[in-house]
Amino acid sequence: MSSPYLPHEAEIFQRLEETPHIFTLRLRFTDPDIHAQYHFEPGQFNMLYVYGVGEVPISIVSDPQDEHAYDHTIRRLGRVTNVLAGLQEGDRIGVRGAYGRGWPVQQAEGKDVVLITGGLGCAPVVSVINYVLKRRDRFRRLIIMQGVKHSDDLIWREKYETWSKQNDTQVVLAASQGGAGWPWATGHITELVSEIDFDPQNCTVMMCGPEGMMIAAMKELLPRQVPESAIWLSMERNMQCAVGHCGHCQHGPNFVCKDGPVFNYPEIKPLLGIKGF
Repeated sequence: MSSPYLPHEAEIFQRLEETPHIFTLRLRFTDPDIHAQYHFEPGQFNMLYVYGVGEVPISIVSDPQDEHAYDHTIRRLGRVTNVLAGLQEGDRIGVRGAYGRGWPVQQAEGKDVVLITGGLGCAPVVSVINYVLKRRDRFRRLIIMQGVKHSDDLIWREKYETWSKQNDTQVVLAASQGGAGWPWATGHITELVSEIDFDPQNCTVMMCGPEGMMIAAMKELLPRQVPESAIWLSMERNMQCAVGHCGHCQHGPNFVCKDGPVFNYPEIKPLLGIKGF
């Protein structure tokens, strides 16, 4: 992208309704040259701009080699996301990005990959799942763990079923409250870490979701001798500029928008879970 400050026009190529409150926009740039030049790494995000309304940071969930469209899964929460929810195929928005540091997918080659997420925290790691499955011979076991508050909050049920059928792949799902017909575990996803099968000494762990959930997961992982340096966290903060200027996403000495959102656990260990940071 030519400038980190200027959005480029993108068209909504396809719109998918995931749940009554969550939707996916598949975007492609209207300028063929911009579209051809654009690239990102799993775990990075874009700033989606609605003309006359504002912009919001959204994780990219598609695979980096998908040249047809760039997917963003969005929850309706505020002014901008509510307007985005009303847009249809053919509508146009502005896009800035890609920003931030992504997941260490290249470092994870030759290792077990453990993904632990909570809530819509699954969105930032979906690109990792797509990345690993399209390059399956480069990685060992793939463990996908997803926890939600209520069973109705789980999106992509069909995808989880498809992923669970892949070679050397284990999918573990849990809901704090399971509704009628919920076939998976009831409780906190962190309570099931002891049940997953992976090599603690040869793995990369990637987590995203509430900080309390990630802290609870580490209390299960570290006693199994998972090195702290093998754990990576995607942090959520109020990112408004995406280039480290406004200071809204400052986390101690770091800015989540440009130094993250993915951090190695030792980098942020002293401040993790402390209010005000």
